[in-house]
Amino acid sequence: VVCANSVSIGDITRSDKPTKKKTKKPKKQPKPPHENGNESMIEKTEPEHVDAPAELSFPPTFSVSEIKNKQRRHLMFMKLKQEKRKVMNAPPKEVPKTIENQRVYDETTVNPEDEEVAFDEGTDEFSAYFNRLTNPKVLITTCDRPRGRTVRFCNQLATVIPDAHVYYRRGLALKKVIPQCIARGFTYLMVINEDRKVPNGMVLCHLPDGPTAHFKVSSVRLRKEMKRRGKDPTEHSPEVILNNFTTRLGHSMGRLFAALFPHDPQFVGRQVATFHNQRDFIFFRFHRYIFKNEKRVGIQELGPRFTLKLRSLQKGTFDSKFGEYEWVLKRHENDVCRRRFNL
Repeated sequence: VVCANSVSIGDITRSDKPTKKKTKKPKKQPKPPHENGNESMIEKTEPEHVDAPAELSFPPTFSVSEIKNKQRRHLMFMKLKQEKRKVMNAPPKEVPKTIENQRVYDETTVNPEDEEVAFDEGTDEFSAYFNRLTNPKVLITTCDRPRGRTVRFCNQLATVIPDAHVYYRRGLALKKVIPQCIARGFTYLMVINEDRKVPNGMVLCHLPDGPTAHFKVSSVRLRKEMKRRGKDPTEHSPEVILNNFTTRLGHSMGRLFAALFPHDPQFVGRQVATFHNQRDFIFFRFHRYIFKNEKRVGIQELGPRFTLKLRSLQKGTFDSKFGEYEWVLKRHENDVCRRRFNL
């Protein structure tokens, strides 16, 4: 039996609501600036060129306009503006004051090409050495009863200076040692003094006519006490470098040190002995150089190293009673000597 109110299966399916198709809404295009009255409210799309100081680590393409937060962008812009003003209004950097650039000009500074200086150097006690008439031969000795550190220091000096011989003094006075040195053909007598088992003085006497220089020795470091030192030096004659010996007294001291070494250095050994004068102190260093390539050179310190301070310069050989002194360092004249006597 079929009822009048019956509904077929097809009608049931068609009775559902029809589905609506979703359509995308078109995006609103921004209006050009001339159509909008508030042109100042539009953010600039082009990056602003702001000269940021080197202290702020920003990427090279950074621009303040890329910051979206308005308050943060304004603070960053003001900060960059203040830094730029500081850089533009900063005073020039002052040159630091040092002992070297504040030193009073020394009137005794001479020109090496001066005729008077050349005449004095041609007739002084070292003229025979520089004319190649004599070869250096050095005798190194110590004070009475030297300690182990002083003996090792003398032995290492003998490896630095070619044709140097170490002898124990055995209680003899220097006035008796000097005639024996002259008779045996020595051109130098070097005496190392000590105090409290530490070397503290040096007497360097040029033979046979002088002069005699007395130095204070400090900051002695032997080879075993040095870090990153090279191998022991060879028997090759080293090169000699003299720095900042520009005054009349400095010329005398430079010639005194130069006469310790042979005339012709052996470049095969690549060894250099340096006497560097600075603030009236003479720093001694002994190096070996190594060529790494055409432009780079490596340096190895061989040792020993020490510092000298000139106490007195005496004419002739050593004579503590009747000797004539050319120059003496006095205690109350230390400040004056720093300004006037630039070795």
